[in-house]
Amino acid sequence: MENKWKKFIGYYKPYKKLFFADMFCALVAAGVTLVLPLIVRYITSTVVYEEANVAFKTILGLAAVMIFLVVVECACNYFITSFGHIMGSKMETDMRTEIFDHYQKLSFRFYDDQKVGQLMSRVTNDLFEISELFHHGPEDIVISIIKFIGSFIILMNIHVGLAICAFAILPVMFIYAYYFNGKLKRAFKRNRARIADINAQIEDSLSGVRVVKSFGNEEIEKEKFDKGNQAFLDSKKNSYMCMGGYHAGLGAFTTLITIIVVVAGAIFLTKGSLKVSDFVTFIMYISTFTEPVKKLINFTEQFQNGISGYERFIEILSVEPDITDSKDAKDVGTLKGNIQFKDVAFAYNKGGENVLEHLDLNVEEGEYVALVGSSGAGKTTLCSLIPRFYEVDKGEIRIDGMKIQDMTLKSLRRNIGIVQQEVYLFAGTVMDNIRYGKTDATEEEVYMAAKNANAHDFIMSLPDGYNTDIGQRGVKLSGGQKQRLSLARVFLKNPSILIFDEATSALDNESEKIVQESLEKLAKNRTTIVIAHRLSTIRNAKRIVVLTENGIAEEGNHNELLKNDGIYAKLYNMQFQTKEQ
Repeated sequence: MENKWKKFIGYYKPYKKLFFADMFCALVAAGVTLVLPLIVRYITSTVVYEEANVAFKTILGLAAVMIFLVVVECACNYFITSFGHIMGSKMETDMRTEIFDHYQKLSFRFYDDQKVGQLMSRVTNDLFEISELFHHGPEDIVISIIKFIGSFIILMNIHVGLAICAFAILPVMFIYAYYFNGKLKRAFKRNRARIADINAQIEDSLSGVRVVKSFGNEEIEKEKFDKGNQAFLDSKKNSYMCMGGYHAGLGAFTTLITIIVVVAGAIFLTKGSLKVSDFVTFIMYISTFTEPVKKLINFTEQFQNGISGYERFIEILSVEPDITDSKDAKDVGTLKGNIQFKDVAFAYNKGGENVLEHLDLNVEEGEYVALVGSSGAGKTTLCSLIPRFYEVDKGEIRIDGMKIQDMTLKSLRRNIGIVQQEVYLFAGTVMDNIRYGKTDATEEEVYMAAKNANAHDFIMSLPDGYNTDIGQRGVKLSGGQKQRLSLARVFLKNPSILIFDEATSALDNESEKIVQESLEKLAKNRTTIVIAHRLSTIRNAKRIVVLTENGIAEEGNHNELLKNDGIYAKLYNMQFQTKEQ
């Protein structure tokens, strides 16, 4: 808990000058509020009884002072509202950067159990509430304390009895506030979780909008959204019921203070122990005295909102990346590409069933190896372990004789190029997406990579060529075009090791032929591992490895495996017969 609050305070450090300026303005503004009624008291109790001309000049002078104080207060409030919010926004930006950087460090294992919409909610909604707390929290507390203590001291000096009457109800108010505080905190935390669920639902539905429309399931998506939306509404209703009781009760208490002061003041006036000027001053101070209480009411709501968001923020930051560089990890430069799996075992869930077990495999430098097998045999898993998207549970993987854990993640992954069946393109231009493979590449390098991927001609036919915007996830392009852009990206990266994960299985015959040519060109003189469903595309592979749930069942080239009449032969004949039919 201490570390959590230490970290919270640490976000102010880069902006301490702005923070102290904000606090200074808060002090001045609170001080002005306390001084003004004293000037009024001086006028009503002393100045008005002086000789007319002297009193007139004094009143004008004091009026000028009060106007000056109002201008000072106005300037301070302007600074608090504008630059104070800017400070809060800067801190929010820092936190957003921190959580986004943390997201980048987390492994696939983390994302397997998360919804994108919920992760987005922590970066947007939660952090906005935290920034409001960063700005208003210290400032509201300072202003409230100064006004509260200042008015208490002043009122005690004016009339002890009336001051005691005014403050007598405060203990009950604080007990009432404390009771509702806990309820509000729980309610706001539920709200945070519900809005995250809604974001996840929206993200899921909009990302799959083409599937939704192709099945005509708009009503089903609407029902799913309505269910989450209603849950959020119910949660909000509960929080607003708490807020209603909180605000109504404390509002009633502040009104009661005014009534008590008026009644008690009137009694003291009738007894002659209170002057009219002091009574007027007391009435003026009631707003100064009750305002901090109201501010604390608002602050409590803001605090609960902000803290529930901050706790969700800390919750994510406390997730330790399970795949990181070791202290002695080295930048390996350019690898040759000899890959060894030694007695490797892996399960997606700790304690769960192993996807791979006692796996031994050696891929020589520059070798072209194809992985085949039924779904669930672990082909994609095996390839995901090479760049350390997941960490092996047992055994080891070496490249060029060096354990991959002894290499920096950046240098390891720099040597590996991956082309997947499901291509992900970013919103932006064709140039931006190809250059993702090498961010500092020249335009000439991008053009050459596109030509090698057989993509240059179709790119030039687009409305703006390489500067054409391809839409979210490349929706304006065909499957074959998207795949060729992903290949161009890998050509530009120029890695030592290639992994093709069913790269052509979703393409039509014409696109497959073009992409296959590009794949073969890219694979030349590189260590290449191909996961293939269409066995016709890997006939020329020097080595085909057949994976089953029990590990490697067969190895050899196409002709050798057909002669063995084993698993590969059955898979191949099945595909061939299906094609013939």
